[in-house]
Amino acid sequence: MPKITYIDAAGTSRTVEAQLGATVMETAIRNGVPGIDAECGGACACATCHVYVDEEWRTATGEPAPMEEDMLDFASDVQPNSRLSCQIKVTPALDGLVVRTPNQQG
Repeated sequence: MPKITYIDAAGTSRTVEAQLGATVMETAIRNGVPGIDAECGGACACATCHVYVDEEWRTATGEPAPMEEDMLDFASDVQPNSRLSCQIKVTPALDGLVVRTPNQQG
């Protein structure tokens, strides 16, 4: 099972195992990772699962789709590596993925 590391705004790191086909957001929620609120439940209808993808993983996670880009307009402190974690599907290629959560969501 792929492992994902979540690093919160204070620098605390949590590495969890993810199910293939799940999203980075679903994995965080299932494992009690703080910093990802996921108010819309993964429907890409809010920005409360905003994460920063570490630079070395940007190519593997891909670019946001237009709908995701629209939702990122509602996120706080958007950066070039910002993504909505509900839109990143876990694949074997993402084993070792590192994402960071912002100081606040939405």
